[in-house]
Amino acid sequence: MTNTMIVFSIAVYMILMIVIGVRVSKRNKNTDDYYLGGRKLGPFVTAMSAEASDMSSWLLMGLPGVALATGIADAFWTAVGLAVGTYVNWLIIAKRLRIYSEANKSATIPDFFSNRFRDKSGALLAISAIVIIVFFVPYTGSGFAAVGKLFNSLFGVDYHVALIVGAAVIVAYTVIGGFLAASTSDFVQSIIMTFALFVVVMFGIENAGGITNVYENVKDLPGYLSLNATFADGASKDYGLLSIVSTLAWGLGYFGMPHVLLRFMAIEDRQKLKLSRRIASVWVVISMAAAIFIGVIGFSFVKNNGIQLDDPERVLIVISKSIAQLDTFAAMLAGIILAGILAATMSTADSQLLAASSSMSENIVRRFFFKNISDKASMIVARCTVALIAVVAVIFAWDPDSSVFGIVSFAWAGFGAAFGPVVLCALFWKRMNRWGALAGMVAGGAMVVIWEYVITPYGAANGISALTIYELLPAFLTALAAIIIVSLVTPAPSKEIVEEFEEVKKTFKAK
Repeated sequence: MTNTMIVFSIAVYMILMIVIGVRVSKRNKNTDDYYLGGRKLGPFVTAMSAEASDMSSWLLMGLPGVALATGIADAFWTAVGLAVGTYVNWLIIAKRLRIYSEANKSATIPDFFSNRFRDKSGALLAISAIVIIVFFVPYTGSGFAAVGKLFNSLFGVDYHVALIVGAAVIVAYTVIGGFLAASTSDFVQSIIMTFALFVVVMFGIENAGGITNVYENVKDLPGYLSLNATFADGASKDYGLLSIVSTLAWGLGYFGMPHVLLRFMAIEDRQKLKLSRRIASVWVVISMAAAIFIGVIGFSFVKNNGIQLDDPERVLIVISKSIAQLDTFAAMLAGIILAGILAATMSTADSQLLAASSSMSENIVRRFFFKNISDKASMIVARCTVALIAVVAVIFAWDPDSSVFGIVSFAWAGFGAAFGPVVLCALFWKRMNRWGALAGMVAGGAMVVIWEYVITPYGAANGISALTIYELLPAFLTALAAIIIVSLVTPAPSKEIVEEFEEVKKTFKAK
């Protein structure tokens, strides 16, 4: 009966996602509707869909797992970096990008780069689209893999069967409803994720014997409750300033996340972005705090119940299974909690899938191969591209032992470094030109790869901690330097580009 109720709850959730896709599909008249929802998102959907698509299963599995295994330092500073990055992104990027992208008629991030610098060669469009595809296809695959692993762990379902079914549901509502379906479903998924966090915290505290007992179980663990040390192998390990700065650098990634930036471009009323910012910032802080607390509670939960937990990231699944054993109603609650993990994964995968497909269909296929196709034909190409990219993502995820969170970390750094500095400079620096933008993208993306696969291994082998920091920070700074230097040594932007920049600046200040 327990498994039946869990399956029922998850099945209802997945059917709901497809229903949402069918309901909103009628609003898609052209590719602008399909990829930006006709710029008609409300403030609540904008805020919650942006954050749900950002957090992924990392919120419900990765962050609690880190806190349980190593204490609060690593999880806390990561959360601080992400919280600050979220707020600053909404504060300085959202409104200006909304105004600028509408002014130069951009429906995707590559469109914005190309139109911002009047790049008739197509180089900016092609390179930025390739960056999105290169990083998002395996990123989407990691989301599909998480779905497969969840069902395999819970019910013993064959990993590959679960992988295909989960991917099929995500593809179904994304293909049918496009951006509006993804955003609306992400809004629903953020509610389910919030509910899951709340229920697990309450049950975990009660099962652990109260807050006092939770504290008693971890207070004497060396480094566990410290902000400058971590708990490792029964001892305290230094977590110094360099580690803190490196971890805080996660926040820089927000400036370059295409699936988050698209939400800024899609809001109906830019005057309501302030409300969206407040909603998003509050939700992010509360949800990450709850996720870290679940990790701390999980330590007591595992200890009190004599559970052997080989993978700390499974702590929420373990707690959910315990809830399901209480009674039929509790089993339904457990099903909703597990659907929350599924929601966290799906809310990211659908947005990544759409961003990657828009780059392929709009910025490569339509720009370089079929320039004059009708809106109806373009919609067919868009939907076929979503399905094609999903198939490739499934191939990436086919190995059940493939890393999920390693891919997420690497892709986050890739987008943050390749796009983040370009977005910031494009919005705020009048002197920037297309050569600077190209240099920034190439330098940022390349440095992520070089730092991860060459410099970090060298630093680790030779005990040079400064060379083992998160690759996003050095890559971001490298891209920023490349943009500034190349822009200054190449011709200034044209009068038309400068006038548009000044007009956007004037509009921003006036409203």
